Amino acid sequence: MIPEISAQLQAHRNLVERIEREMTPAIAELAILLVDTFRRGGKLLVMGNGGSAADSQHFVAEIVGRFKMERRGLPAIALSTDTSILTAIGNDYGFDLVFRRQVEALAVTGDMLIGISTSGNSANVRNALELAREKGCRTAGLLGKDGGCIKELCDLALVVPSEDTPRIQEGHGIIIHIVCDLLEKAMFA
Repeated sequence: MIPEISAQLQAHRNLVERIEREMTPAIAELAILLVDTFRRGGKLLVMGNGGSAADSQHFVAEIVGRFKMERRGLPAIALSTDTSILTAIGNDYGFDLVFRRQVEALAVTGDMLIGISTSGNSANVRNALELAREKGCRTAGLLGKDGGCIKELCDLALVVPSEDTPRIQEGHGIIIHIVCDLLEKAMFA
C-alpha cells in the first residue's frame, strides 16, 4: 500500500507542476474575466455532472460566501443544486437539457457560464454553453483530457493536462481555489 500511496502523491505533484508551467496565464485570464463580469453587474453560473457538480457547488460557495476575506457576497449560481428543477427538466425534456433550460431562464448578456467536465464531452454542459453564447454570455470551461467538444464553445478553455479523472478533478480544485483568491484580492483588497 505504501508504494501506491507514494505513486499517487507523486502523480499529483507532477500534475501541479504541469499546471504551473502550462496553465498559469489561462488561470489568470479566468480570474480577470470573472472580476470584469462582476464589476459590470453580471453573475456567474457554473455547472457540471457528478464530481464536477460538486466542484460547481464548491466554486459557487466560495463566491457567494467567501474564500478567505470578509467581503460582500457576489452573485453566482450552481446549476446542479436544485433537485426539483433537475428532475422536472430531466423528466419533461431529457437530461441533456437540464442546464440549457436553466441558462434560458437565468442567464442574460454579460453573465458568465463555466462548464466543468473532466471528459470535455458532457452533452448537457455543451448544450448550455451553446445557448449561453447565443445569449451574449462569456463562456469558460474547466476541462480534462483533450478538452473534448466543449473546448470549442468556450471563450476560455482551461484543459487540465491529464487523462486520469481523479487528477483532472484535483487540478480543477486547485484552479478554483487560485481563481477565488485572485478574485477576492482584485475586488476587495
